[in-house]
Amino acid sequence: MNNVDLIVEAAWVATVDAGDTLLTDHAVVVNDTRIVDILPRDAANAGYRANLRYQLPTHLLIPGLVNAHTHAAMTLLRGFADDIPLMAWLQEHVWPTESRWVDKDFVRDGTQLAIAEMLRSGTTCFSDMYYHPDIAATVAQASGIRAIIGMIVLDFPTLWAADPDEYFHKGLTLHDQLRDDPLVGTALAPHAPYTVSDGPLARVRMYTDELDIPVHMHVHETRHEVQQAIDETGSSPLRRLQRLGMLNPHLIAVHMTQLQDDDIELAARSGINVVHCPESNLKLASGFCRVNDLLNAGVNVALGTDGAASNNDLDMLGELRCAALLAKGIADDASALEVTQALRMATINGARALGIADQTGSLEVGKSADMVALDLHALNTQPVYNAISQLVFAASREQICHVWVAGECLVEDAKLTRINEAELLHKIAAWGQRMQAGA
Repeated sequence: MNNVDLIVEAAWVATVDAGDTLLTDHAVVVNDTRIVDILPRDAANAGYRANLRYQLPTHLLIPGLVNAHTHAAMTLLRGFADDIPLMAWLQEHVWPTESRWVDKDFVRDGTQLAIAEMLRSGTTCFSDMYYHPDIAATVAQASGIRAIIGMIVLDFPTLWAADPDEYFHKGLTLHDQLRDDPLVGTALAPHAPYTVSDGPLARVRMYTDELDIPVHMHVHETRHEVQQAIDETGSSPLRRLQRLGMLNPHLIAVHMTQLQDDDIELAARSGINVVHCPESNLKLASGFCRVNDLLNAGVNVALGTDGAASNNDLDMLGELRCAALLAKGIADDASALEVTQALRMATINGARALGIADQTGSLEVGKSADMVALDLHALNTQPVYNAISQLVFAASREQICHVWVAGECLVEDAKLTRINEAELLHKIAAWGQRMQAGA
């Protein structure tokens, strides 16, 4: 009998492998952070002796959810400026508020709040884009979550850097510091085509080729953005990025709500990744991403929540349900974005976009044990004819009871194991009082 670190038994195991296999009464065996076997429960009991064993007889086990687009620290701006269109929201509310309040403490506490919320709702990996990325990386490391931290780039000065040279210098320093970290990595994160000029984008292209890391960028988020670019330059942002050589598998194009047929063909031909943020797009009335058309064209489409300031939560299960329903309405086809495909968007597609699909995104032998267990023995998810359908269309994040990252249980019986929730709530309440008082 082999000794291992961990065995998790579950009523259902959704592997999200190439065949979208759904197993019943199986166990996932973990040793030294990685999955070493997936086999029937009785065979696991006969063949392995575990230091820890979880028996979850009414639960669905899925790969950890991958939130492919966040601004984590903006949880401290949740509900701060609602019901406002994107550009007015940014220029009149968010950017002035950030210039006043955002410092290292803001990013530390806001990121910790975001990570706590994400872990409690089944996210085991997030891709971030915000100021003070070094602080966000430190908080992620302390929490045990997996993360890709964006090295932001902008043309104009902000609280993080004075000019593109400083953005690149600070970002590359962070990249070097995280080079050997098994859970926290980096991406280049130019904010958007309308905030980053050709010179810095050329440097982004050079560094992403050199370092072999993703480029995380808002692209075609609103009709106004696209039309303004056409009026000023004669071409859309996507065509400009093509001219600069940035349309390649490194690019993670976030939002992409304004797409013509030829844009979708271009995205498929160039191998870029798209991150769909349906709830944020709906709230800001930014438009509708043609997810079904992108997937049918062969584009890798992942899922993200965006920041809590424009969502207003970081609930990937809610995002998953919204994406599935919205895709059917936009396509005028009830069969569009069926449930296994939707789950792939929230797991393996996100891992692929971030360049870490060899590590996470599915439950397969050799991969990191990033897993989430949900109890389907609840009124809203009974009876269970198809466990994945119940996950996508009926389950809530309150049913998530256990979350593991690299085999470590970070949520046990719906309680955070590394983060002190009471202390965190106290800190966040103090931020709310300060900001509301304008101190």
